[in-house]
Amino acid sequence: MSFTTESTSNLFTLDSSTHLVDAVLTTTALFKRLSVDDQLAILWYLYTEMGRSITPAATGAARLQLAEGILNQIKQMPYTQQLEVMRDLAANRNTQISRSYGIWSANTKLAFWYELSELMVKGLVVPMPPSYKPSRDVVQVLEAIKQLDFGQQITVLRNAVVDMGVDPLAD
Repeated sequence: MSFTTESTSNLFTLDSSTHLVDAVLTTTALFKRLSVDDQLAILWYLYTEMGRSITPAATGAARLQLAEGILNQIKQMPYTQQLEVMRDLAANRNTQISRSYGIWSANTKLAFWYELSELMVKGLVVPMPPSYKPSRDVVQVLEAIKQLDFGQQITVLRNAVVDMGVDPLAD
């Protein structure tokens, strides 16, 4: 799926309070249309580029101890399996880890991805390939996110991670 400059350029020209909500909803929708691997690339970028700012916003209210067991499990896996876990979460595949993730609060989910990105930087979790080149769609979504203010960016990030995994309590 491709996003055109025309399809995203007018998202940020309105000046009403409705625009703020529309920009977040539209950017979230663009993110959710990406492939699973492109979604993971966006998360990687956001957490590595915005990480210092996200940390207090996400982890301060999170119950990260709920995620520590899953993070420790992931660290023990080979890189191929770690990547598969991340793909399972983003694709809403029904796995044990996805079900555990599905019951966490939004803040715990934000903190989980932040911690995962930190483990990637340290080489304890599969890193982004050094040869990775973002697709045109990834670049366009990133540009849309950059147009948002920090609060809106956090909301898009929250919207992105909150629907990942599988809620075992849902009907």
